[in-house]
Amino acid sequence: MGEIYYILDASAFIGGFDIQNSLNFTISEISEEVKDLKSKLIFDEAINNGKLFIKEPSSEGIKSLESIISNSGDILRLSMPDKKLIALAIEFFNEKKNVEVITDDYSIQNVLKILKIPYKSILTEGIKGIYNWKKTCEGCKKEYPDSYSWDDCEICGSKIFKKRIKKD
Repeated sequence: MGEIYYILDASAFIGGFDIQNSLNFTISEISEEVKDLKSKLIFDEAINNGKLFIKEPSSEGIKSLESIISNSGDILRLSMPDKKLIALAIEFFNEKKNVEVITDDYSIQNVLKILKIPYKSILTEGIKGIYNWKKTCEGCKKEYPDSYSWDDCEICGSKIFKKRIKKD
């Protein structure tokens, strides 16, 4: 199977993930998400000791991810750093590397589960199933496309929310 290439989200540093080898990667934005002193020290020490590398995914990787997450509705919940982290995992996975993403973010886990890319939680139990997300009016229950940019329903004026739909 070979060595595992770890893709690390901020929760890896916050939760005290044990960085043992030099096959640990993250994206540049994670350095901004790691804020508490202990986590920042772990992050900086891993960089300085050559055990953690900052790697950005290709723009093609992010574009291919967009179609996947628009189908699942996760596009409504993922930030750009989340998307970049997943795109990096996809690139490693496509290069036939034995990859595992360390994250407590349920939306990231949902997309990874859809893609069949291994992940592990540090601080939480992790997700159990695959979920889709749909913009829905809390009043009349009308469903809207992800591109609908208003916060209120065009029919009844009620608030639009993101509804979780279990897929499997």
